[in-house]
Amino acid sequence: MSRIGIKPIPLPEKVQVALNNNDVHVEGPKGNLNWELPDGIDVTLEENVLTVQRTSELKQYKALHGLARSLIANMVTGVSDGFEKKLQVVGTGYRAEVRDKDLVLDVGYSHSVTFTPPEGITLSVEDSETIDGQAHTPIIVSGIDKQLVGQVAATIRQIRKPDTYKPCKGIRYDGERVPEKEGKAAVG
Repeated sequence: MSRIGIKPIPLPEKVQVALNNNDVHVEGPKGNLNWELPDGIDVTLEENVLTVQRTSELKQYKALHGLARSLIANMVTGVSDGFEKKLQVVGTGYRAEVRDKDLVLDVGYSHSVTFTPPEGITLSVEDSETIDGQAHTPIIVSGIDKQLVGQVAATIRQIRKPDTYKPCKGIRYDGERVPEKEGKAAVG
């Protein structure tokens, strides 16, 4: 039995779910999401509780059981509460700001880097604070699709990853610890 797949998914008051054949449509106050169920997985709705079952004990259906339940639970959470990831821009002279809907980053290149978020993603920049002599500027990526929020955060981090030889510079996840490596030692 899948320990995750057998857990029921309670629906909040403002969330509605429509099941049409293999299509799951979840609608809530923040938006709506669709997902197509894989073959061998069934979803039932009874008294504001969703349950996910598999139709066979084959290995591939066992693997999909917990995955399907997690994805549907993330859809329900996304349309009711939403998801967000926080990034930190760290470095002297490094800045981030939102112009229109685009994120403009000055992170040590000869030019500013402009990132346009995909549909359904909201970017915001908070006031920077100084920690240990370094300016930390928080960037918040928010949306209703958990996978898309994580992908956008990873793409923004990829613009200037923290360097292990200079860990005080770059874009990192909030709370991420960057290991510091020693540079090469001079011989002689």
